[in-house]
Amino acid sequence: MLSKIKIPLPDMLKAVLALDSLVLDIDQVENLIKFCPTKEEMEMLKNYAGNKEMLGKCEQFFMELMKVPRVESKLRVFAFKITFSSQVNDLKVNLNTINNAAREVKESGKLRQIMQTILTLGNALNQGTARGSAVGFKLDSLLKLSDTRARNNKMTLMHYLCKLLAEKMPELLDFDKDLVHLEAASKIQLKALAEEMQAVSKGLEKVEQELAASENDGAISTGFRKVLKNFLDIAEADVRSLISLYSEVGRSADSLSQYFGEDPARCPFEQVFLWLKAPVEGSQARRR
Repeated sequence: MLSKIKIPLPDMLKAVLALDSLVLDIDQVENLIKFCPTKEEMEMLKNYAGNKEMLGKCEQFFMELMKVPRVESKLRVFAFKITFSSQVNDLKVNLNTINNAAREVKESGKLRQIMQTILTLGNALNQGTARGSAVGFKLDSLLKLSDTRARNNKMTLMHYLCKLLAEKMPELLDFDKDLVHLEAASKIQLKALAEEMQAVSKGLEKVEQELAASENDGAISTGFRKVLKNFLDIAEADVRSLISLYSEVGRSADSLSQYFGEDPARCPFEQVFLWLKAPVEGSQARRR
C-alpha cells in the first residue's frame, strides 16, 4: 500500500488536516484508514527512543501519521466529507423518483380508464355470480391478467385486454408513457433509503464529535476545525432538507395506496408499483 502513495508524507498530512479532496481522493483516504496504526503499535512507537532512520518504512510512516491527533478519526471524517454530497444527491434522486411516480399514477387519466376497462372485463367474466357486479378490485388482481387463459388456452386475459384496447380504445395503448418514473420507482425500497439516511445522520454525529475533540488539539488542527465547521453547517442544512423530503415521500406513498383503496400498512407503495407494472409490461409487449 505504501508504494501507492506518491505524495510526500508531509504534503499528505497537510492535505488530511486541510480536508483537501483535490490532493487525496476517496480511495486514497480509505487506504490510509486501513493503514492506520493500532493502539498497540502506537504505544510501541511512542516509547521508541532510538534513531528513527533505523526504523522500517512502515514504522516511519506510522510515526508521521501519529503527528496528527486522532488521525484515524480525522480520516474517517475526511472520507465522509468526500462522499457526503453524492450520498445526499442519490437519496434525493430516489426520493423524488418515488414522488414523481406516485403523482404520475394518480394523475394518469389513461390508467384510470384502463382500470375501469379491467373492472368491466372482470364483471363480464363473473356474470351470474356474486362477483359479477363488483365496483372495484384488489390491485393484486392485476397479476392474474397474464395467468387467466381462455378455454382454448391460446389467449390470456392480458392479451384480450390489449386486443380490446387496440380495437376500441387505441389511444389508451400508450398509457405507460404517462408513467415515466414507474420502472425506476419499482426498484426502490423506502426502508433501504431510511437506512442510508440513518447512516448519513450517524456520520454527521461523528463529524460533530471530532470537531469538538479537535478543540484541544492546538494549532495543528486550526485549519482542520475551520474547514470542518463550514462543512458541518452546510451538511446539517442538507440533511434537514432531506428529512423533510423523506417525510413528504412517506405521505405521498401512503396516499398512493389509499388512492387504490388499499391499506398502506398491508400494501405499501413498493407493492403498488410492482402490481402496476403488469399492465404496463403487457401494453409494451403489444407494441413491440
